[in-house]
Amino acid sequence: MQAFLKKYYAITDRKQFKYDFETQIKRMLDAGIRMFQLREKDLSSDQLFYLAQKLSNLLKGYDTSFFINDRVDIAVLTGANGVHLPSKSVPIEVIKHKFPELIVGKSCHSVEEAIEAEKAGADYITFSPIFETPGKGEPKGLEALKEVVQKVNIPVYALGGITEDKIPEVLKTGAYGIAGIRIFIK
Repeated sequence: MQAFLKKYYAITDRKQFKYDFETQIKRMLDAGIRMFQLREKDLSSDQLFYLAQKLSNLLKGYDTSFFINDRVDIAVLTGANGVHLPSKSVPIEVIKHKFPELIVGKSCHSVEEAIEAEKAGADYITFSPIFETPGKGEPKGLEALKEVVQKVNIPVYALGGITEDKIPEVLKTGAYGIAGIRIFIK
């Protein structure tokens, strides 16, 4: 399973992209990004489905992993590797029971949430926000990230306000990788 988890994990938000969707994804691929989460909350189900198909096609020929935010149905229908769940979502154990082949990630904002996600069967978690980021609440900081990494035995992705110059100090905490939106938009 860890073969599917890459060190750098790009979360899409086409409203923040500098280029059209296809061009931006290709630029990320050219920069070496190999893990993507399609997270376009404003789209209708059919629009999200077609965009997921488009992303799936763009990723062909690359050693990539591809997740859909909070939509198990679309993940299954488009052949995504898995689904990433927000903190308030369908129970992980239900998804794992019905779709054991899916990788399931979970957004966590505390040590307790991280431990619960692992117990429920999450394959990895994102922990956020590490640093200041617009609209995401009080930053957790590197010490909290380090504590989460020490308390769970699944990969932990650091998320929130991470810039290129902060990557080394974030990875020193033992975090498996870096997740983000703006950091990967070039």
